[in-house]
Amino acid sequence: MTSGFKRWYDNDPILKEALELLQLQTDDNKTAAADFIISLQEQVAQDVIERIYEITKKYSEKGNRWYDKDPVMLKAIELLRAAPAKTQRVAALKLLLAMENNDMESLESEDNE
Repeated sequence: MTSGFKRWYDNDPILKEALELLQLQTDDNKTAAADFIISLQEQVAQDVIERIYEITKKYSEKGNRWYDKDPVMLKAIELLRAAPAKTQRVAALKLLLAMENNDMESLESEDNE
């Protein structure tokens, strides 16, 4: 077994790359990405969303993960974690394309389709 803890997104190389690149983005790009990810909550069950809010309260600005310091990003990442695997993959691909093209605004326009 490899050393260290395995993160929930390490099993999917696309999701892993998207989240690692997201960590390096500007605050504006992170905000756009968080808004996009939060828009996925329609695909997550209500009881799961309530648990996400509990996690957000518990870890907001207290956890050690890069996204724990930003309550909106924490909510977004927890929603992504709870989303179905197919939704995670699609979101990760859209995030990667937006970051690669330096076009986070494209995430907003896709929400409205």
